[in-house]
Amino acid sequence: MPLLDRVQKDMVLAMKARDEARLSTLRMMKTALKKHEVDAMKPLDEAAEMQILKSLVKQRTESADMFRKGGREELAAKEEAERKLIESYLPAAAGEAEIEAAIAAALAETGVTSLKQMGIVMKAAQAKLAGKTVDGKALSEKVRSRLQ
Repeated sequence: MPLLDRVQKDMVLAMKARDEARLSTLRMMKTALKKHEVDAMKPLDEAAEMQILKSLVKQRTESADMFRKGGREELAAKEEAERKLIESYLPAAAGEAEIEAAIAAALAETGVTSLKQMGIVMKAAQAKLAGKTVDGKALSEKVRSRLQ
């Protein structure tokens, strides 16, 4: 089932359950997906949908951090709840062992030893982890530590 259809179905269920927090998050997700679909003037493919959801997760994480720095714990908790709901629509996250194995395979495959060529290793590691949710920043830090 396409992601937009799934979100729409879940919105109906949230309306029936009178779950306002879930409903507002689902509406925000649907709006973001529809906006990109209209901007692109073609239906979204699965990769584009996942990219949009990942950007929404990143926005929620950054907002929660900013709210915590500002002493607004209740708003940070709201952002965290939204992030968890959005993440439930993303594929399973890659485990530590999977990430380490992908980095090792990418290093062996590319033969890179210099930190200047980190981008090549990153691209290869991300290709090996395709279909899984991976935090790019954490992946970057692990690759950097292996190359130093």
